[in-house]
Amino acid sequence: MKPNAPIIALQLFSIRQVGSLEEQLSAAARAGIQAVEVLEEHLAQPLELKRCLDEHQLIAPSAHISFETIKNGQSRILDACKSCNITQLFVPSVAGLLQIDTTNDWQRLGEQMGALADTLDRNGITFGFHNNDVGFSLLGSGRYGFEVLFNAARGSALKWQADIAWLQRAGMEPVEWMKRYRSVLVSAHVKDLAPTGSNADEDGWSDIGSGVLTWPSLWKTALDNGARSLVLEHDNPKEPIEFAKRSFAYVSRFNTSQPVKPPVR
Repeated sequence: MKPNAPIIALQLFSIRQVGSLEEQLSAAARAGIQAVEVLEEHLAQPLELKRCLDEHQLIAPSAHISFETIKNGQSRILDACKSCNITQLFVPSVAGLLQIDTTNDWQRLGEQMGALADTLDRNGITFGFHNNDVGFSLLGSGRYGFEVLFNAARGSALKWQADIAWLQRAGMEPVEWMKRYRSVLVSAHVKDLAPTGSNADEDGWSDIGSGVLTWPSLWKTALDNGARSLVLEHDNPKEPIEFAKRSFAYVSRFNTSQPVKPPVR
């Protein structure tokens, strides 16, 4: 295995319908997965999370958390991260924090997230923004909200977890954006878009490798531009466990490493 090999993780949101945390982690382990990305709700019970991770021989290097929760409950979240060896926190949605068509709001949020990223960095935690399609509509300034946010946070420790399929759905070119923002890219979500007009009952998503994205090349682009964790995800799978199995099997065909340790900060 190559030094500092990237992690392949499963976002637990993808298998939330399976049942309890115990049942979700058991299913992930049976699918051959060795790492998971947890949710804010899991950090509320860190001892239980740690017990379940250990029982199923899994690691959880990253978590999704709301900006308000980490800003207002920093001490509690840091303690939970320390207990479970979580080193990365990503904010998955900012839609409720600002008027998405207002440049000043994106500027303000970027400044706030950058300041918080610096504080968390001093405590051993990488803090980042996870995109969906919010932030990729042109503002009155002629820029995208995503650009305004990271420009406002320039010089801070704020990082980016790229959701590549959401970039594509927003009409962006994922390869271009990953190259442009390689200085802050540390992680990427790996999911797939179904062909137009199909999989309406899965919100237009598909198993990874069954959709329209060319994942072998996108995977390589993400790695070449700084992503050290690649997180498998489906927002609304009909068959959550089978999604995890099939998708992990697919990416394992062209991945040359195995997820055995957290990314080096």
